[in-house]
Amino acid sequence: MKRPKIALLLMAALMALASCSSGTSYAELLSDESIAVNAFLANNRVIAYEARDTTFQFQVGSDAPYYELDSEGNVYMQVLNAGTPGNYAETDQLIYFRFTRYNLELATNGILVDSNGDALVGEGNDADLTYGSTSFRFQNTSSSSSYQWGTGLQMPLIYLPIDCEVNIIIKSQYGLYSEIANVIPYLYNVRYFKSQI
Repeated sequence: MKRPKIALLLMAALMALASCSSGTSYAELLSDESIAVNAFLANNRVIAYEARDTTFQFQVGSDAPYYELDSEGNVYMQVLNAGTPGNYAETDQLIYFRFTRYNLELATNGILVDSNGDALVGEGNDADLTYGSTSFRFQNTSSSSSYQWGTGLQMPLIYLPIDCEVNIIIKSQYGLYSEIANVIPYLYNVRYFKSQI
């Protein structure tokens, strides 16, 4: 568990140095990322992390609010399908997922359209099978298949059954490990599946 955290800290330090040489500081990139997330959330209801307790029930559907999943505002989840009760993931269980993601920095005024008014084009393996299969081992941070996707994609399964579907906003620090330096927030639509093996 410590290895990925140390690697993330080293990566952040290197990004900060690289950002300074390009004219934009790492702090400015983080600020831009927060602005993009806040612009998107401004068009939606948001339930703060502190507003939930152990008896909390998530609202479900395309008009459900976005729930803040961590106290620092790095991950927000909207539950589209709550899945089958009792079908929860176990530690180190192999979980497959299909996703489409949208770059929130390209969104205009927090809406998934570009500056020309055209719908943003998402990327992922939900519609494009050439993207390949995607999986992680739930809460196993020593597994490369887990930390390469970041911790954000796993967070819904802490609260919901495996066969759920969510929209999830993930800031760069909780996103794809290889993209942390880009400091870009994404909106993911994700469906999770249990391994059949």
